[in-house]
Amino acid sequence: MANQINPALMSQFASARTSRRRFIGGSAAAAAGLALGGSFLAACGSSSTPSPTSSSAAAPDDGKPASGSLRISNWPLYMADGFVAAFQKASGLTVDYKEDYNDNEEWFAKNKDPLSRKQDIGADLVVPTQFMALRLKGLGWLNEISDTRVPNKKNLRPDLLNDASDPGRKFTAPYMTGMVGLAYNKAATKRPITKIDDLWDPAFKGKVSLLSDMQDGLGMIMQSQGNSVSEPTMDGVQKAVDLVKEQKDKGQIRRFTGNDYADDLAAGNIVVAQAYSGDVVQLQADNPDLQFVIPESGGDWFIDTQVIPYTTQNQHAAEAWIDYVYDRANYAKLVAFTQYVPVLSDMTDELNKIDPKLGSNPLINVSDADKAKLHTWAALTDEQTQQFNTAYASVTGS
Repeated sequence: MANQINPALMSQFASARTSRRRFIGGSAAAAAGLALGGSFLAACGSSSTPSPTSSSAAAPDDGKPASGSLRISNWPLYMADGFVAAFQKASGLTVDYKEDYNDNEEWFAKNKDPLSRKQDIGADLVVPTQFMALRLKGLGWLNEISDTRVPNKKNLRPDLLNDASDPGRKFTAPYMTGMVGLAYNKAATKRPITKIDDLWDPAFKGKVSLLSDMQDGLGMIMQSQGNSVSEPTMDGVQKAVDLVKEQKDKGQIRRFTGNDYADDLAAGNIVVAQAYSGDVVQLQADNPDLQFVIPESGGDWFIDTQVIPYTTQNQHAAEAWIDYVYDRANYAKLVAFTQYVPVLSDMTDELNKIDPKLGSNPLINVSDADKAKLHTWAALTDEQTQQFNTAYASVTGS
């Protein structure tokens, strides 16, 4: 059962999985852009914001149930024990499940040429982070997901279903989300942390860490300055960068991190850190003094998504998988394993059936009030990605 997973394995999952996703989603993309220049940007397509109409509509539905085999490419340690076997039994499909999606840019570099030629990439369903999914959509390399074949799409959280980047989730089906906010050691701070300005308290000099990922590092700072991540501008990014540089020069910031702030935070070397909610769930098991908070001015969501490449060999099987995942009872098993925030609404009852601690954990079963304080970055153009990441890298040194 998912609720019997070894806690040590769960902790290993949270650490390894998060560092890969968040590192490659930001500063590494900038490094690739800087290193490859125009050829990188050309490979990524137009610098215009991806259009919901850019990708491929699915072939007419013949009405027949899904059959045959399904090839899934997912991140390592992102699947509950027994989940694939249960789907195979319920659907009659055969699943070739691979944990070979190790980072977004690496995957794109490997698959962009065959995708551009509409050649099979060996996967019918892939799980990229949303920024990569939107890039694929903009290039026209995704098939539309049938509403008829995925009736459980109605179970998605309204904020995700209605996201402006893909209204109605026609091409990108959210898989897991997590919060980006502040973690602190209350035994060390000796007071609650509630806002971005708390990071700059002289009492915490040299004991603050920021995330090296541009979106996660700057997003909450931009919001504290009255700027939007859903409509980001270079001026807004630069204003946040300037503040970070000022605090770095003062010695306030100990270092910039992936999710490797965890040990320093637990040890007290860092007392306040920009952090991911999934990490803190794990850390609290050993140190109840560690707290996670969304700054008063707002934090960010990260989103991993399920997509169907337009080279899929079994569209209906991929849709059957997404529909199965979006059944609340099934999805609760995934949440129990990953410890991330559900993409489905009204999950309390199903989480409680597995473990009441899941349903009552505010870092997993997030309140509506906290959800309202979390925002998602807009789909960035390639030009914005390079400009924003370059500006932040000038301070972080990444």
